Amino acid sequence: MTYGLLRPGQVVFAEESRLACRIGDLLGGGGQGEVYRAELGGETVAVKWYRTAVASSAQRQALEELVRRGTPSPAFLWPMDIVTAPRTQAFGYVMPIRDYRFVGMSELVRRRVEPTARVLAGVGLGLAEAFLLLHAQGLCYRDISFGNAFFDPDTGEVLVCDNDNVAIDGSALGGVLGTPRFMAPEVVRGEALPSSRTDLFSLAVLLFMMLFVHHPFEGAREHETGLLDLRAMRSLYGEHPVFVFDPADDSNRPVPGAQQNVIDLWALYPRFLHELFTRSFTLGARDPVDGRVRESQWRQAMARLRDSVLACDSCGGDAEVFWDPSEPWSDLSCWRCHARLRAPIVLELDTGASLLASPGAELFGHHVVPGRLYDFSVRVGEVVRHPTQAGVVGLRNVSERSWHVRASTGSAQEVPPGKSVRIAPGSIIDFGPSSALARAGA
Repeated sequence: MTYGLLRPGQVVFAEESRLACRIGDLLGGGGQGEVYRAELGGETVAVKWYRTAVASSAQRQALEELVRRGTPSPAFLWPMDIVTAPRTQAFGYVMPIRDYRFVGMSELVRRRVEPTARVLAGVGLGLAEAFLLLHAQGLCYRDISFGNAFFDPDTGEVLVCDNDNVAIDGSALGGVLGTPRFMAPEVVRGEALPSSRTDLFSLAVLLFMMLFVHHPFEGAREHETGLLDLRAMRSLYGEHPVFVFDPADDSNRPVPGAQQNVIDLWALYPRFLHELFTRSFTLGARDPVDGRVRESQWRQAMARLRDSVLACDSCGGDAEVFWDPSEPWSDLSCWRCHARLRAPIVLELDTGASLLASPGAELFGHHVVPGRLYDFSVRVGEVVRHPTQAGVVGLRNVSERSWHVRASTGSAQEVPPGKSVRIAPGSIIDFGPSSALARAGA
């Protein structure tokens, strides 16, 4: 019988907790080591065990520092403890186990999962938030890529794995340089080591590939190259990177037909998102210091994107488009059936947020509670279709307190938890900590 680095039933020992950790089945492996399901203190965890060549004193010191610091966010499957075994110099670490509901980003590219537009925006927001918190602790990830990010296709919740690659920003001497096609141009050229600045570039690539299912530098030049050998990759991604939608350089536009997917998807997204990606892959490719889009900017954009989703009634609500506030409503049409879309009601909250009152849209603490920006942990309300009247929507109260609504006619009503109120232009909805004005889309 063939075993991995460890055997099922083998016991290793956690240094901090001094508990025995019983190894279970092999979950996967790679160049650094193998990952096992395990049991520690009555709980199911994961153990990554290093190959002998990787189990260096430097790797151990790095792990000890990560364990000491603790996770910057629940989104990271962070090292919890170092584990060792008798009669061997090798070691590994314990981390939370990834729940079955999370899938890899590669599943999205292969179209094995098809999350809604709101979920995708939520994934982008979660990734931006996670790396913002990591960088705020003076750390850099070094290897942001599809292989290290997972998400729940139903909720948009994210997980980041392989966190033993994380290092103190500015001291990442050695270790991984990143994943090809995700590395910043200066790293590809050998002019810089991974840092929080190169993380920002890799994050932008990850978000672009997540939304557009295409690489931002793979246009006509990549199509004409054919075989992507090391020399070609160094040119495309390091020495002469050209964004496929660079407004000042059309030499690398996507090839119609062969690269149609990115052409079609680019047209669907609003201008504010175009501007951030254009900055990321033009100025951001040339200027690592001042040109890159920050995590906070991505977080803001993804929250805005999530609130800009509009379902097409002509398609039965299955096709989703994005409202671009810089474009007139009269230009908005469905990408599937090409029907002109009716301008929905917009909820303008006095917290500064705004939300399209489109079926499926949700209100969170982010929208209605001052000081809880980007808090999507608790739902407050949801937009629902009227059961009998086409085109009429309501707002269902899923909070624990009653709302007070004043119509444009001056009439008032209370909306207790579990009940809905019709969203009509001119109405003011008082949620308690804030209120919203419902206005007709222009």
